[in-house]
Amino acid sequence: MPTTVGLRTGTLGSSTSAFVDDGVPRVVATLHAGDSRGGITSTEGIDIAAGAKLALDRRVPFVLSIEAFGPSVDEGIAALDGWGQAARALVKCSGVVPTIAVVTGPVVAGPAFLLGLVDFVITLEDSYTFVGGPRMVTEFTGVPIDAAELGGPSVHDQVSGLASFSAATLEDAGDLIDELLSFLPPSTDHVPSRIATNDPADRRLDDVFEILPETPTGSYDVRDVIADVVDDGVILEPRASWAANLVTAFATVDGMPVGVVANQPQTVAGTLDIAASQKGGRFVGFCDAFNLPLLTFVDTSGFYPGKDLEWRGMIRYGAQLAFAYARASVPRVAVTLRKSYGGAYIVMDSKYIGNDLSFAWPSAEIAVMGAKGAVEILHRRADAAEREVLQAEYEERLLNPYIAAERGSIEAVIDPAETRQHVAEAFEILRNKRERLPRRRHDNLPL
Repeated sequence: MPTTVGLRTGTLGSSTSAFVDDGVPRVVATLHAGDSRGGITSTEGIDIAAGAKLALDRRVPFVLSIEAFGPSVDEGIAALDGWGQAARALVKCSGVVPTIAVVTGPVVAGPAFLLGLVDFVITLEDSYTFVGGPRMVTEFTGVPIDAAELGGPSVHDQVSGLASFSAATLEDAGDLIDELLSFLPPSTDHVPSRIATNDPADRRLDDVFEILPETPTGSYDVRDVIADVVDDGVILEPRASWAANLVTAFATVDGMPVGVVANQPQTVAGTLDIAASQKGGRFVGFCDAFNLPLLTFVDTSGFYPGKDLEWRGMIRYGAQLAFAYARASVPRVAVTLRKSYGGAYIVMDSKYIGNDLSFAWPSAEIAVMGAKGAVEILHRRADAAEREVLQAEYEERLLNPYIAAERGSIEAVIDPAETRQHVAEAFEILRNKRERLPRRRHDNLPL
């Protein structure tokens, strides 16, 4: 029978916090627009902080359902102090217990930053969230805009990347939370629990190689490969519509929950850009914090080129993905499906950035760059006919996975049909992996 114990039940306001045990213990806090014209008061901020502190103390997930029209204007600075306490409590939870927020209505101004502090955000259909509202935006820019266009669910699902998932109803959001928590441990002190499956670990993937197109530049959906490799074809993909050139997902392999990262050739040929680097870096960091092994599928020709990206900080943001992988201490397995070139080869969990076990399909091309680009640099005076011959020679000599295998950059070139078996065996070998971490306050993530 579910157990529910309320916190600070005598306080006034529109917030509640409670410890709930329905088979998966968690702390649940709720804040809805109440008597203070929808503003969050100091009491309500303290209620949220108390719930987060209890979750941290008990080492259980924290779930917050929230709607608030900014800090309470009537209460003044005390309201600012209240949501400041809530923010500090959420930061203390970061990397220790999973934190999830459900946006049930408007979340505006300062309290909106609370959504940026949690691990996962679920937006409901009629919700919206922003820091500066439509009126302020119109006054400063002269462009009329409404709340939905400025900060509705589709905006945060596809454009800003704030939303991990979208749900039609609160009940649907609850189902999403249950599914998400099934892949996660209650805290960083535990490893994820195995999930029962009847899917054999040595199941052959006889049709998986047919997913790849015949031409090296052809497009395909990497989620088809992921679904074939993992248990029962089941994946849970946060931020599916944002930075779609990189897939991040939760799944299980032989019952063991894992985090999956994969280049998506369907979108900008699977190249990496700022958003993809941020998405991947955040996901890898989360998996490392909560002891989820990482499975990486590689098919990328590099970083997306462009003046705009460079000016916006491609170097800094691109480093986030490399940084996250390099510091990760969980078991890490990578499979190169097709292209793996240049800096993107290093960033996508290569052997020398700390990967534990790497495999490649016979179709893999692991090199500094593609044959065409290499020939243009090395033989710029050659005519078209000569370049064609030189490209063929370059492809035969360097664009194959066996060179990487010879120098130890990958463990083996494997039969694609045996991918699931190799991945499952690799994670079993790495199951008791431990690393001695350096003594320091914390690292300094490139932002």
